[in-house]
Amino acid sequence: MSLQGNALVAQSGGPSAVINNSICGVIETWLDSGRQGKIYAGISGIKGVLNGDIVDLAAQRREDVAGLRYTPGAGIFSCRYKVSAVDHEKLISILKKLNIRYFFYNGGNDSMDTAYKTWRAAADAGWEMRVIGVPKTIDNDLPFCDHSPGFGSAAKYIAATVRETGIDLESVSTKNKVTILEAMGRDAGWLTAASALSRRFPDEAPHLIYLPEVPFYKESFLSDVERVYKQLGYCYVVVSEGISDENGEYCFTSGAVDAFGHVQLSGVGIALKDMVEREIGIRARCNTLGTAQRAAMHFASKTDADEAYMAGKTAVEYALAGKSGVMVTLQRASDDPYRCVCSEVELDKVANIEQKLPVEWINEQHNYVTDEFIRYARPLIEGEVAIPMKHGLPNYVRLDFSKGRVSID
Repeated sequence: MSLQGNALVAQSGGPSAVINNSICGVIETWLDSGRQGKIYAGISGIKGVLNGDIVDLAAQRREDVAGLRYTPGAGIFSCRYKVSAVDHEKLISILKKLNIRYFFYNGGNDSMDTAYKTWRAAADAGWEMRVIGVPKTIDNDLPFCDHSPGFGSAAKYIAATVRETGIDLESVSTKNKVTILEAMGRDAGWLTAASALSRRFPDEAPHLIYLPEVPFYKESFLSDVERVYKQLGYCYVVVSEGISDENGEYCFTSGAVDAFGHVQLSGVGIALKDMVEREIGIRARCNTLGTAQRAAMHFASKTDADEAYMAGKTAVEYALAGKSGVMVTLQRASDDPYRCVCSEVELDKVANIEQKLPVEWINEQHNYVTDEFIRYARPLIEGEVAIPMKHGLPNYVRLDFSKGRVSID
């Protein structure tokens, strides 16, 4: 079971508020394991590894590494890069030069594809290396997981934002009496659905929720908004950026694609705002949170942060126990009290596969979610992360990449 050599950890894809908890879990567990091997970081993911942008993490102050547990963003930087067959030869050459026998890749669906292909490329080259995927995505769409690290914090932020701006909408007498909040979510509506956690009273925001799992119809949307407006005098809508028509085509796109061929989504909130004003004649406003949804560490879920750290810690424990070619998963062990444990799934079963919100958790009118979703999501947003403050603002850490630079020449 023992495999002597060094470890490499890297991050990929969009950050979450708690992604650095997983990286901290990997680094601290490796350093505390008593292993003789070093642990390196690929700065800016697999792209950084290919560019030779690598540092020895032992050169970082342990207090800065620990500070990753309350710091947002990608602590060792991230990338969106699709590794080609040509890249594999160079990648394996670099891994051999640094005697990398353990590789931990922290990310979502596309990142697990990169991890799987790296594992296969190493095997094809005869290089024994244990590869473990560490899950991350605010979209909550990784299959074989009860939920994904990052989702709980983003859900907490969305729900709080809807509650606060909903109170604002209700309490201020202005001409803008319809608010449309655009939430992230390409093909899975988990994050948009989480806005429902905000509601305490029947007339409280959000009043309408539109998800990509079911077709979006313009006529139904306008009818819903007009009905709520006539009843309450205002209306709060939360909509996923990835809503699609009855043919499965995205309703609003920018026309561009990313490195993995995904269509770039844009403008759903503004488009619906304009539609309400044009078709119903009610003044509306659009709130687009953008990256605030994934960066709001100041209001992160402690449950989420602790589970993200557990996922990173477990990844190292799995690798040292001889496991490879798998991703760590989070599984709900009980609901009352809520308890979560780690398990595993083969990387090729996760790569490029999305887990959507169950249709049975969407109401018959396709404009809200059911109580079953609320029961599922509520434990994931519990607790707050203690963040040190300085001059009235969060005092986040920054690793010093000038220390421990590694040469692969």
